[in-house]
Amino acid sequence: MDINSIMASQLRSLQSTVQISMLNKSLSRGTSAAIEMLNSLPEQPTVAHPHKGISVDVKA
Repeated sequence: MDINSIMASQLRSLQSTVQISMLNKSLSRGTSAAIEMLNSLPEQPTVAHPHKGISVDVKA
């Protein structure tokens, strides 16, 4: 193997590692932003089910 092919192989490996690292950081930032957004939402009041437990419709 000549030096050029060794260097090219190492460069491809380094580029792949950098791309994966950048992707992981981007995903982490996106996840953090989504969690922060969900935590900032106001509490939703619990609403009773519109039909459950009110009446029973029995047709014979």
